[in-house]
Amino acid sequence: MTTAFTQTAFTQGQARPQLPTLPQGWPIGSYDSYEGAQRAVDHLAGTDFPVTDVTIVGVEPMLVERIAGKLSWNKVLTSSAMSGAWFGLFLGLMLTFFTPNAGLLPIGIGLVAGIAFNLLFGALGYASKKGARSFISQSQLVARRYDVLSQPRNAEKGRELLANLAAKSAFQ
Repeated sequence: MTTAFTQTAFTQGQARPQLPTLPQGWPIGSYDSYEGAQRAVDHLAGTDFPVTDVTIVGVEPMLVERIAGKLSWNKVLTSSAMSGAWFGLFLGLMLTFFTPNAGLLPIGIGLVAGIAFNLLFGALGYASKKGARSFISQSQLVARRYDVLSQPRNAEKGRELLANLAAKSAFQ
């Protein structure tokens, strides 16, 4: 049996936990952004450091919700109608493919039904909130800092490599 797509083929024989577990290893670097931690691991990978021993850990996670705009009846009904139109158009096209000689009737029925049902459900959902949460937002999970951990057997070498990267970056 081939191991081309098994977990051990990617981890080179090192078992990865299947359930959520606390990270293990010694800190070899700490960064203010995930991008900085990624850059550090990329640097380690470029120096033939065993990156399978490395873990990036987000410390002090926060849920950040960015408000994108205010909801109104006009916005709710317009977006409901548009998404209903796309869904109805899709269903109408599927019915047309499976119904020979039907013409454009299934497309029209799907379009009208999609708009009508989505308008109904969108309006009922917005009305049921009674003005609470009348805004659009996007949520994102971020951390205050990102630590790069390494298994103890390679931690000192990793610290040296990341210190060299930091020194190089300071002079550029």
